[in-house]
Amino acid sequence: MKNRILTGLKVVVSLGLIAYLLTKVDVATVGAAIRSTNYAYLAVALLLYAGAVTSGGLKWYVLLRAQGIDVPFTAILAYTFEGVFFNNFLPANVGGDVMRGYGLAKHTNRVAEAAVSVVVDRIVGLIAFMTAAFASAVVVVFFTGQRQLMGAVLASGLGMAALAGLFAAVLSRHVRALVERLFRNRWLARLAPVYRRLSDALSAYRFKFGRLVLAFCVSLSTLILSNVANYMVVQALGVGGDIKLLHIFLFNPLIAFVLLIPVSVGGLGLNQGAFVFFYGLVGVRQEVALPVSLVMQIIIYITSLPGGALWWRSRQRSTTGIERSSVS
Repeated sequence: MKNRILTGLKVVVSLGLIAYLLTKVDVATVGAAIRSTNYAYLAVALLLYAGAVTSGGLKWYVLLRAQGIDVPFTAILAYTFEGVFFNNFLPANVGGDVMRGYGLAKHTNRVAEAAVSVVVDRIVGLIAFMTAAFASAVVVVFFTGQRQLMGAVLASGLGMAALAGLFAAVLSRHVRALVERLFRNRWLARLAPVYRRLSDALSAYRFKFGRLVLAFCVSLSTLILSNVANYMVVQALGVGGDIKLLHIFLFNPLIAFVLLIPVSVGGLGLNQGAFVFFYGLVGVRQEVALPVSLVMQIIIYITSLPGGALWWRSRQRSTTGIERSSVS
């Protein structure tokens, strides 16, 4: 009952944010912009975003190999698309992480390693995104003179440092030893074996610096593909004169960070609000920013649909396997 109430509230938030944004723009202008879309550019955007999802699967694959988990890339890619699907159609973005971790755990029977790999995958991705945002903000502020974005430099720099510090802390044996002391408490003692399994799985990354760097670089390629996909949507709507590629490289990682806040369904509404807010900092009108974010949201939804089909197929296979076992 509680989950249904929370889901209902998030649906209300998503729809409420969209409705609020529509009251702030000329709806006819937004509609005209969407109707005039160049579909050739949209097709390119779709392919690029699918490439970004594939690149995300490659990053996860690299991190799994660092743990010594040898799973075919095709399986990892399937779990990645399933995760993207559930990210977009579940109330919180972390839902996709749970689903792909669950799929991997079933494939390998290594639950702790699967859980840790998903967490590390998320942290490495966020560090890469914040690094790109920081670099873009520095260029925008100090080389193009847009001093009003100094806050973006500070925010992205702090975010990058905080995430890197967090990752270093969770890899530290000293920090993990301190945390393990908590399990001396008799109320927490029963959780000690679970924590030790997770800790052991995490320690595999301490000695795989090269793999972590490679995963970081792959994550940057994911961001580049996603950003260029956004730029293709900008071109499709004919607003390339309003939204610059450099600003996309600055703001899109920040928007991705905002979307981690679990207050809407798949980021709908929150994504559009963040898009309008951030691009408004460089003078992009709401009538321009809103249709770009809405069309990009559609691109994301379409790209994630194969994940739903893959999940349904795996579910049907599992059901068939159970039925056959029952008959035999």
